[in-house]
Amino acid sequence: MLLTTGLLTTLLTLPAPPAPSPDPVGVWPLRPQPQVVAAYDPPESAYGAGHRGVDLAGVAGQPVRAAMPGTIGFAGMIAGRPVVVVDHGDTRTTYEPVTTELSRGSEVAAGDPIGALTLPGSHCLPRVCLHWGWLRGDDYLDPLLLVGGGPVRLLPLDGLPPITAGPPSVASWQPLAETWAARRWW
Repeated sequence: MLLTTGLLTTLLTLPAPPAPSPDPVGVWPLRPQPQVVAAYDPPESAYGAGHRGVDLAGVAGQPVRAAMPGTIGFAGMIAGRPVVVVDHGDTRTTYEPVTTELSRGSEVAAGDPIGALTLPGSHCLPRVCLHWGWLRGDDYLDPLLLVGGGPVRLLPLDGLPPITAGPPSVASWQPLAETWAARRWW
């Protein structure tokens, strides 16, 4: 009996297990799970260069879904682009270019459609992509942490050349090289 009491006392005085991760768990804003075409690259200063979110490959007209439950905090145009912002308490997620019929104050559940992806305003022209952001106050966060994060493998927007039986010929890469060379990189 004394051994049982001692063991029980020891167990009750052990420290509590570690708290779960502070990052909430969300859902992908596009279905099926999209390709990440531009990763999160936080700026070194408030006005520095960087990428304050991620770009996800999509299709014009594709439904965009709330990553977490919340309330529409903004739905309208910013700098000529249609933007939807969902407030989640101490954080908010942003989605652009997205048109919506929802208005400020509308409640949404995780996975609920909040609008449709559009081509005008896309970060990935001539392709369509969703720019997805996540903020806590004025601090930008990596939205991929909401869906498991992990390493990102970026692929060219124009796709990869077809797989052949042998090594690719220079000719098979020529169209891709010309497309990339024609882009503006500033």
